[in-house]
Amino acid sequence: MISKMESVIIIGGGHNGLACAAYLAKAGRKVTVLEAAGQVGGAAATREFATGYKASCAHLLNLLDDGISKELGLASNGLSMAKSGLNTIALATDGNHLTISADRVDGGSLSGEDQAAYKEYRRFMSKYAGIIAAMHNMVPPRITQDRGDLMALGKLALKVRMLGRDDMRELLRIAGINIYDVLKENFDNPLLKGALSLDAVLGTFSGPRSNNSVFTALHRMSGNNAGAAGAASIPAGGMGAVTDALAAAAKKAGAEIRTGSPVSKILMDGMQVSGVELTGGEQISATTVVSNADPKTTIMELLGARHVEAGFARKINNIRAKGNAAKLHLALDGLPDFTGVSPDQLGERLVIAPTVEYVELAFNHCKYGEFSANPVAEITIPSIHDTALAPDGKHVLSAIVQYAPRNLGVGWNEGKGAFMEAIFNTLSAYAPDIREKTVASELLTPEDLENEFRMGGGHWHHGELSLDQFLMLRPVPGSAQYKTPVEGLYFCGAGCHPGGGVMGSAGKNAATAVLSN
Repeated sequence: MISKMESVIIIGGGHNGLACAAYLAKAGRKVTVLEAAGQVGGAAATREFATGYKASCAHLLNLLDDGISKELGLASNGLSMAKSGLNTIALATDGNHLTISADRVDGGSLSGEDQAAYKEYRRFMSKYAGIIAAMHNMVPPRITQDRGDLMALGKLALKVRMLGRDDMRELLRIAGINIYDVLKENFDNPLLKGALSLDAVLGTFSGPRSNNSVFTALHRMSGNNAGAAGAASIPAGGMGAVTDALAAAAKKAGAEIRTGSPVSKILMDGMQVSGVELTGGEQISATTVVSNADPKTTIMELLGARHVEAGFARKINNIRAKGNAAKLHLALDGLPDFTGVSPDQLGERLVIAPTVEYVELAFNHCKYGEFSANPVAEITIPSIHDTALAPDGKHVLSAIVQYAPRNLGVGWNEGKGAFMEAIFNTLSAYAPDIREKTVASELLTPEDLENEFRMGGGHWHHGELSLDQFLMLRPVPGSAQYKTPVEGLYFCGAGCHPGGGVMGSAGKNAATAVLSN
């Protein structure tokens, strides 16, 4: 049975799909969002992983665009922060930790020289991140003779030039190199270098010595949020509160959201999309289809490579998107005792990355299809700030753990238990009572992320963030302006500019592209 014509169908109710739906509906388009899961949000949905314990696969909010938040009225749709501006506690096994904030770093055996160097590092990295931030909410220009594209490229060049001579030269020097060299040039303290290197590799298939790791560090700091560059927050209700607010905004604007509606096929009428077919066989007609799925899944599976030119299909199929991060949730019957961490510090962002060399060695395993025997981790205990996430007196520990390659040599059915043991061994070095405090656990490997949240390759960003997969090259030349070569088919997910992270910009930009065609 074919239902009545829908103007726009959006595949996937993740944050970008919902943002796109809200903007299109506000512009008067008739919009239907089709989400495969039983709730919206994708990897950002807040879900119960053990009885009474809730967490989100998406971890911290540090990129949500403040302009989008205001334009869509997310606060009036229920979004608030349980804790804003988290400090980073760089954990040391001897309890001599560092506390890193936006403007200073304290603790450990930190020298005055390193304290001053950190302020300078934050100054120039924040300034460079601002260049990327200014591009978040723009449709990337094409390298053509079109006047509008040439003007956009000129404005971008002017922003770089306005950094000033010295900062411009430094940006051009470091943008494509590795964070290891930059940190070695600026700091002496091993713990500080380790913690800062983690920001450059989280969610990537790279180590501190890998090229583009400076770029990924800048991306993490590039959010147009209300706080300092890279400031991380914990939403009340978990990350699902963000997508719930986006869904509410879309519905208020007139969009229809259907959950439990997995799309199996994008339908074609000649060279034009004509709608979608759901897994159950229902067909829904539309002249425009916007996919929040990753580009490879969209083209190679939902559409079919036969509907595009071979060269375009090859580029899409070659997008680098190898997931390398696992997500850990622990249900705790009380607060764990992290050695040397005060009760006030337990609610901050805790990182295990004792040296930059440690992080690099942890990454080395992935090159051979192995998980790290001594992983790195970004840890929070969000229930300290949001008691609704756990039963009274209990707590949730949420952690991103690297390195865990999607294509594990022994397979994740066999390797998952061993990796969990390696994680507990690592955590126990900092919190000796973590095992006895744990009453339930959930470990989501990249394979689990791919299967449960339909992330191709188990990669959060739907593709590595690198200079050759950025701006007008993301996801590939020929579709960097969100429009694919197929008439009426658009991308709006993290595989597009400006990349991953809960910010909503890709969804907004895709809506702009749809409305301009």
